[in-house]
Amino acid sequence: QVQLVESGGGLVQAGGSLRLSCTVSGDIFSRVDMGWYRQAPGKQRELVATITHGGITNYGDSVKGRFTISRDNAKNTVYLQMNSLKPEDTAVYLCKLDAWPRDYWGQGTQVTVSS
Repeated sequence: QVQLVESGGGLVQAGGSLRLSCTVSGDIFSRVDMGWYRQAPGKQRELVATITHGGITNYGDSVKGRFTISRDNAKNTVYLQMNSLKPEDTAVYLCKLDAWPRDYWGQGTQVTVSS
């Protein structure tokens, strides 16, 4: 059974940094694409960043140049390094595993950026 567990969220001041981690159980990780999404209260879920099993990355426009997604296949973990955080980055950040035709999601980790 595939499970995703996120960690690393918290409260940070504007301009600060956080690193999120998402660890996947099972032996599927190295063969699948992964992504980070976020959802703020009253807003739709938004793409933050994705990384293919081959390491190709893609970012949402609002985080380009500030966030970096990476993966460590030996640790079954995908990371999201977030720098220059802004109050509008405040949201629940969710990790997604793309195992078409099915997606798996983590439970989310809260990131709060104070001004």
